[in-house]
Amino acid sequence: MIIFYVKTPETSGILLKHFEISKPLKSYHLHNEHQATEKVINDLKSGQNIAIITDAGTPGISDPGYLLGKAGSDHNIEMICLPGATAFVPALVVSGLPNNEFLFAGFLPQKKGRQTKLKQLAEEKKTIVLYESPHKINTTLEQIKEFFGEETKVSLSREISKKFEETKRGTINELIEFSKSKTLKGEIVLIVNNSI
Repeated sequence: MIIFYVKTPETSGILLKHFEISKPLKSYHLHNEHQATEKVINDLKSGQNIAIITDAGTPGISDPGYLLGKAGSDHNIEMICLPGATAFVPALVVSGLPNNEFLFAGFLPQKKGRQTKLKQLAEEKKTIVLYESPHKINTTLEQIKEFFGEETKVSLSREISKKFEETKRGTINELIEFSKSKTLKGEIVLIVNNSI
């Protein structure tokens, strides 16, 4: 028997129902990840088969999953990762910015440590990959301008692999103008480089 641990049972349930998969669903998300990881490890040790799925992306890449991967490794449990959609890979490829070496920074800290992180990233010579939410994108772009400089090249991709997929490339000032000219929706990937 397989138990599915999911970020949002309602969303994942739609997918499983579409494929006529009827298995137990248990929540596994940011707010219960520590407690749920211990339960998952105990289920695995007792012989259960477990699948971790997310609403979008890959578990462990800016989604819960790292703690489980570490715990599975610590307990010498066999794990398999099925490759799936990870928004930053296509965003990086279409950015037009160097992608032979890059730094995946995920989401910036909400408040504490945010400026410190931006200062640190501004010193990086590799292309930087960031995730951002639509309601914080204007602030983040302004902060990138402040810490990285006006010559910084940026690519903004949103709604990767969905109907309204969109990518805009240019200088940080051009991206700020673009972002302020419309209401952006959906998950956003920023590709940033201030070394070219």
